[in-house]
Parts: sequence; structure tokens; C-alpha cells
Amino acid sequence: MAQNLSSIDPKIYEALKMELKRQREGLEMIPSENFTSLAVMESMGSVLTNKYSEGYPAHRYYGGNQIIDIIEQTAIDRAKQLFGVPHANVQALSGSPANLAVYLTVCKPGDAIMGLNLPDGGHLTHGFKTSITGQIFRSVPYHVKPDGYIDIEEARKLAQENKPKLIWVGYTAYSREVPFKEFAEIADSVGAYLAADISHIAGLVVAGAHESPRDYAHIITTTTHKTMRGPRGALIMVTDKGLKKDPELAERINKTVFPGMQGGPHENVIAGIATSLLEASSQEFKEYGQQIVRNAKALASGLMANGMKIATDGTVNHLMLIDLTPMGKGKGAFAEYALEVAGITVNKNTVPNEQSSPFYPSGVRLGTPALTTRGMKEQEMSLIARIIADACNEVKQYSLPESKEERHAYIARFREETAKNQKLIALRSEVLELCNKFPLYPELGQ
Repeated sequence: MAQNLSSIDPKIYEALKMELKRQREGLEMIPSENFTSLAVMESMGSVLTNKYSEGYPAHRYYGGNQIIDIIEQTAIDRAKQLFGVPHANVQALSGSPANLAVYLTVCKPGDAIMGLNLPDGGHLTHGFKTSITGQIFRSVPYHVKPDGYIDIEEARKLAQENKPKLIWVGYTAYSREVPFKEFAEIADSVGAYLAADISHIAGLVVAGAHESPRDYAHIITTTTHKTMRGPRGALIMVTDKGLKKDPELAERINKTVFPGMQGGPHENVIAGIATSLLEASSQEFKEYGQQIVRNAKALASGLMANGMKIATDGTVNHLMLIDLTPMGKGKGAFAEYALEVAGITVNKNTVPNEQSSPFYPSGVRLGTPALTTRGMKEQEMSLIARIIADACNEVKQYSLPESKEERHAYIARFREETAKNQKLIALRSEVLELCNKFPLYPELGQ
């Protein structure tokens, strides 16, 4: 029992070291990723992983939960205070189960629901056809307009025609303010519940860098990583407006999570959530959230100055979409790999009016939360914008074959050639030099 990981399982130990090296030596720019503090990691890697605690504080099904109750209640209290809500459930294992719990609380199978269409920047669990949420419930998606902004009038018309039981706001690839007020009016007009999934922008909300949905939505869900810099968990919160609509809503959600969907909660993760919520209540975090947005605006401006097309011509939050359709459709997967060779991690993504498929989309999604955690600011964004533009320009000559039978060999050849691309290798050296100026987890040594 006294042996450490390096002696018990050297293969996993070496893999952990390799992953630390990868994170340190590259630019993590997927907007849903971030770096937790060492304190959060310490909470997660603790003796709390040993304890079963089915139920809720003071109402457990197992003994020995006196200390667990303190920890979970602390997380609950901090979430309520930070987001200004009367109720918070901290047990949902991640964002998708949290959203499913909302459905199973306020909807019945076959009920109409609304959310932004996934290819337009919405979330998989807001009713997309490949998600269980789009199969159990009757999904009526709304969309963005040709300019990339949400089509509020279409959403209002769809709501009037379909009378949904639940409407979702909050998105995964939308670089503008979430229109909480407008959707609250739509939901109220048809008697629907409004759920705000702020998983991407929760850190911006608590930092005052984005409006809060507290006064508009009945229910708020969020993951606790992304801009919150916590572990991979989730919160389900009920607002005063939600309790006014249904005084039993909070208790119903709790019962849906446990015993309806889950058994014992992951209290080590809940401890990490509690720690991250404490960190998010600091003035330092508020400045951090504001800097994320400043960095994103600088990055978007820099990319456009370097000839890149950005959806909605910029951003007001933490992310942006590079629209590569001027180079040809389906370039996103090519650009994602080229950027990886250059030491930059992004994800391929559909763009407004997508002409290709979700697996071979025409854009890439990127953001600034993790870069900001490392201490980078506007000056660094200018440099990064130029590197990204240079890397994307290296894939201009590649085009996805129309024939699916030809694609496998073509992609393999592309990856082989791109891995040896001298321009990208030179950009990788620039990225490494930049990363070394902003060290990640120096306390962990080599």
C-alpha cells in the first residue's frame, strides 16, 4: 500500500509525465479546456475517493458521512452564493447528465423541446438527433442567421407553433452574448421552462464579463471546468424564478439526480468543485475572467488582420470560429492537424451555413481560457494569431475527396506530409519558445 504510482504502474506514470509535457509545451486553445489549480487536483486525489455517500447532506443511506456532509454542503453553499441562486445540486457527474436530469424533471417523453441546432453552435444535449435527448423528446431546433447571429424571430415563431415544454439557451460555439432576456420572453409566452446551460461562460458570468441568466431562467446548468477552472463535474441550479413557477422544482431535480439517475456521488470531485468555487469568488478570478475576454477580442482581431475569416466578425466572450470556407469547404480537419503539428490544440467545427459534414467541417473552434490561465495577455495573442494564420495557410492545397472510398488514403497521405512540413515545424519552435515564457505547473518539477 505504501508504494507510489511510479513503482506500482510505471506505464501509467510515464503516460502522465508525457501528458504534462504535452500540456506544458503546447498552446491549449480548445475553449472547453483549462488548467485547474494544484489545490483542486489535491482535493480530487484524496481519501474522499474511498467513501460511498448515496443521498444528500444529513440524509444519507450509508453511515460515516459526517465529514462528507461538511464538504458537500460547503460546495452547495458556495455555488448558491457565487451564482446568486436559492438551490444548487453538485452531484451531477458532468454536463450531459446534468442536462438529462433537467429533461427528466420537467418533461415527459415526446414533449416538444427547443435548443440551438448543433451545427449552428448549439450543444449535443439540447436536442440534436444523435443525442438521446433528440430521440426521447420532440426536438424543434432554432438556428443562426446567415450573419452567424441567433435568429430570435425564428425561435419565437417556432415556440408559438410548437409550444415546447423546455427551451435551452447557452451554446458551445457562439461568440456573442447569450440573449437571455429575449428567450425568457419567448419561454414565458408559451409557458415553457427556460434552462440556461452556461457551461462555457460560467466563469465569465461570475467575473462580471457576461450577463447572468439568474433573473431570466428557471434552471441553470453548468460544468465546473472550462472557464470555471474546476474539475470535470457539473452544477444544476434553480433560480427564484424557477421556484416561483414550481415551488417543488428544487426537490424534484434532487430526486431525479438521486435516486433517479445516479448512485453514490463522486465526493472527491465535489471537494474539487468546492475549492474551485472558492477560487472563483476572489477578486483575482474576476480579473481573470475579464482578461479572457480581452484576450479573445485581441486574438480575433489579430486573426482577421492576418486574413482569417471569423464568424460574426469577432467575439465578445472566450471563443471564436475560424471560417475556412474561403479556402474551400471541409478544411477544418486539415487545419486542426496542421495546428497540432505546430503545437496548438484546437478542434474542428462546423460554421454558419456549413457546406460540408460535421466530421469534415469547414472551421475550427478556439478560445483563450487556458492561455489566460498561463498568464498570457494581448501582446501574446497578436503573436499567436499570426502563427495560427500561417499554419492554416499551409493546408490550402488539400481538398477532401468527394468519394468516401478515397478519403482514408488521402487523409493518411496528408497527415504524413504535414508532419514533415518545415514551415509548421518552424512554427512549433516559436510556440515552444512562447510556452517556456509562461511555465505550467512548475511546482511539479520534471
